[in-house]
Amino acid sequence: MKKKLLYILVTALLMILWAVVVFLATVNGLLHKRIAKQNTSQSFVEAIDREMNKQFVGNFAMATFKNGNLEYEKFHSAGKPVNRNTVFQVASLSKWISAFGIMKLVEDGKLDLDAPVSKYLTRWQLPPSEFNNEAVTVRRLLSHTAGLTDGLGYSGFETGTPVQSIEQSLTKASDADEGSSGAVYVGIEPGHEFKYSGGGYTLLQLLVEEVSGQSFASFMKEAIFDPLGMIHSTYVWDDRSTYLLAEFYNSDGTKSKHYRYAALAATSLYTSLSDLELFFQAHVEGKKNKKLIGRSVLRPATIRMMREPHGQVMGIDIWGLGTVLYATTDSNDFIIGHDGKSTPPINTAIRLNPETGDGIIILETGNPIIATKLASEWVFWKTGKVDTFLFPMLTSGLIRTIGIGWFLIIVITIIIMVVRVRKA
Repeated sequence: MKKKLLYILVTALLMILWAVVVFLATVNGLLHKRIAKQNTSQSFVEAIDREMNKQFVGNFAMATFKNGNLEYEKFHSAGKPVNRNTVFQVASLSKWISAFGIMKLVEDGKLDLDAPVSKYLTRWQLPPSEFNNEAVTVRRLLSHTAGLTDGLGYSGFETGTPVQSIEQSLTKASDADEGSSGAVYVGIEPGHEFKYSGGGYTLLQLLVEEVSGQSFASFMKEAIFDPLGMIHSTYVWDDRSTYLLAEFYNSDGTKSKHYRYAALAATSLYTSLSDLELFFQAHVEGKKNKKLIGRSVLRPATIRMMREPHGQVMGIDIWGLGTVLYATTDSNDFIIGHDGKSTPPINTAIRLNPETGDGIIILETGNPIIATKLASEWVFWKTGKVDTFLFPMLTSGLIRTIGIGWFLIIVITIIIMVVRVRKA
């Protein structure tokens, strides 16, 4: 009996040890293969072509950067051709650009990062809760640490369908993604933990309008887009625009509808690859890049502040002020950016190393995950590090490897037990 217990204990310990080893190996990229065969841009682009040929992709626009300079652009379309000036709806990538505008108000002294947002609001207030609503600040809304538990997710409104007002959307978004209540309220203690909140950015949208006295779209145009030269960018699409809007596709290749949003700051930015290239360059550090377009809008110190850690999951820094922290750099800074994903499939992604100026921008319609996957693969290809969004994609392989190891441990243990029993 004691021997059986010993075998069970040893087997359990070996299984735990194997799971830990596989987990650490996955986190550190030891079980993942680089997407490109060689360390050249051409090899990476060839790898992208191979990935795109495996699945449906509607419209695709990509740019890569080296040392802060544009290195390569690539385009693909299943229908009307797209180019660097084609306008894409970019889903939650909007949040990063919205945060840039909010930090402009902070720099101008019109917003205090750590003041209660209620101080600035007259048109709508957070509903009473068991927690302290006065602890909901701009800083915490930007970093998804304000305690909001809406989980939004917006599906949008079909063209011709009335769009809710900001106040109506905050009270209960009728276009909330499935599984979300649509109501914005404080459900956990502010500042206590990271909880992604689309509603928090809709609240920031209202805040911008209250403080600036302008519509959110007008403020962003005057304060951010015009100074940066982002001439193709807007939060409200005008069907009379002379710019080409990328076609929308479903995953099966059929054409999809165009949806509009009340939650502009959270998910409604329309922009082009060429405009995002300018926005990208506004974040690049280094003496050679001091005069890059964008520095005239926000000070370098403010841009650096936006990538200081504010949101953590399992002790790992993953969010700054409006930007995702994907992986650490060699000098303990971060590869930053943001992703966007919505239904019908829109997937967008940016990865940027501010120290080197290396990075990638991908805008895509018709596939729910390819932009995020390829951008995260770019990080691994460049640095050998598994970024914040690549790790979840590797979990199926992690579980499979752990399972195989456990099976072998159990089988070998049984064989050893049987052999010893027979010998005895």
